[in-house]
Amino acid sequence: MRSRRPRSAFGWLVRKEWRELLSSRAWWLMLALTGPLVGVSFITAVRTYSEASAGAALGGTEAFSPLDGIWAPTFSSFELITIFLLPFVAIRVVSADRQSGALKLELQRSMPAVARIAAKALVLFAGCLVAGAAGLMAVALWKAYGGTAFAPEILVAAFGHLLNAALTIALASAAASVAEHPSTAAILTLGFTVGTWAIDFLAAVHGGVWEQIAVFTPAAMVGAFQRGLFRADVLLTALAFIAAGLSLAGIWSLLGVSISRRLSRSLIVLAATATVVSASTLVRASWDASENRRNSFPEADEAALARIHGPLNIEVHLAQRDPRRFDLEHQALSKLRRIKGDVHVTYVARTSIGLYEQADPGYGEIRYELNGREAVSRMTTGEGVLETLYALAGVSPEVENDAPYRGHPLTAHPTGAAALFYGVWPAAVIALGFLIVRRQG
Repeated sequence: MRSRRPRSAFGWLVRKEWRELLSSRAWWLMLALTGPLVGVSFITAVRTYSEASAGAALGGTEAFSPLDGIWAPTFSSFELITIFLLPFVAIRVVSADRQSGALKLELQRSMPAVARIAAKALVLFAGCLVAGAAGLMAVALWKAYGGTAFAPEILVAAFGHLLNAALTIALASAAASVAEHPSTAAILTLGFTVGTWAIDFLAAVHGGVWEQIAVFTPAAMVGAFQRGLFRADVLLTALAFIAAGLSLAGIWSLLGVSISRRLSRSLIVLAATATVVSASTLVRASWDASENRRNSFPEADEAALARIHGPLNIEVHLAQRDPRRFDLEHQALSKLRRIKGDVHVTYVARTSIGLYEQADPGYGEIRYELNGREAVSRMTTGEGVLETLYALAGVSPEVENDAPYRGHPLTAHPTGAAALFYGVWPAAVIALGFLIVRRQG
């Protein structure tokens, strides 16, 4: 009997939290707004994609990828929902028990504090999955228009947004448990979000260590998944932060424990999280789920790069905000790191914009060093970098036999999308919410 009590208590709490979520006007409002937000993104994406596809007869059809043209802009609406709407719902669910006094009754049950917070987080995550039905509607409509849908890239993009939602739930839960009032918790959550935006800004301007930290901000994390790139280090880091947020929420929900003891436990959690995050940065595994392999070199080139042994040192003389540096990083170096784990890149520049460095000798050069041999180039494209590496290492790729990606241009009109997202979805949510809230009230 004792072994079944924790499970029954946990199940009771999950059912209780689900009933409270269904009676939450904040969640129903978020759900009602999800349809129009996803709808405006989807309709705009379809129209833009169709206008561009109208000129596909002129060539360049390989540029038409639904991942970039449809799914990334459509699913980006969920990022807005996660930032500006979901925190208030999560804070309301976590802080409601403290405000009503129900938390004292929950603490009397023999259940770990983290388990209580996990039950609330699980219910909130289920609420996010319900809101995700709007994304499924967009996929169904695109298929009805005759568009193609490559399942792996859609699943990876959707997984990135779900991971971001779980991270927001954990953060909001921690803020609601630490703060005594929901408004204070909302400010703390928003402050964290603004702080991550500041890190992204510093990374774009100054680079260096800020650029290394910015890889793990929510915006960069979602951006990687929206490109169809599944990175193990980003996943492990996000899971570490989620576990840390839920643990902190559980620690600070213990009302009978002294503040000093809660602080000491919190420091232990933060130290453990820092250790896990540091270890996660050493994990190099990744998976390119995009249909056009936008995050990878062609397979023949990857096989040739695998035959190049020894550490590769690259010294790039380009400023942080020089457009050529952006092209080099995204078209070549990021792909190269996925193949060779011993690539060391050093950026050298006197300023962040490079405006007054154009006349400097050597500015714009990319210097390669491999097993004592050196080469210098100014090419920033993926093909140019590969050409330099092959000449430096004395290897050549095999002939690519696979058919190249042809793209999926499509001229379509978003028929019925406005009625579904702007009319049917909000009306159905409001009607259902009114009935459920009234019945439970």
